[in-house]
Amino acid sequence: MGKEKESTAFKRSFFTELKGEFRKIVWPDKKLLGKQSVAVIISAIAIGCIISAIDWLLQVGLTFIIG
Repeated sequence: MGKEKESTAFKRSFFTELKGEFRKIVWPDKKLLGKQSVAVIISAIAIGCIISAIDWLLQVGLTFIIG
């Protein structure tokens, strides 16, 4: 019986604190969100190209070594 009250109290305090934390969140505006999205997409493409180039160089190098 005592554990049931503790569990209920824990859930209430947890969700109360969670609600308080969500109030502290500062969401970006559309302009900042657009800039950051473009930066992420460009970075992902650049890293993909770099990995592809390294893979191709390793493939060519190993083909040259193995014959």
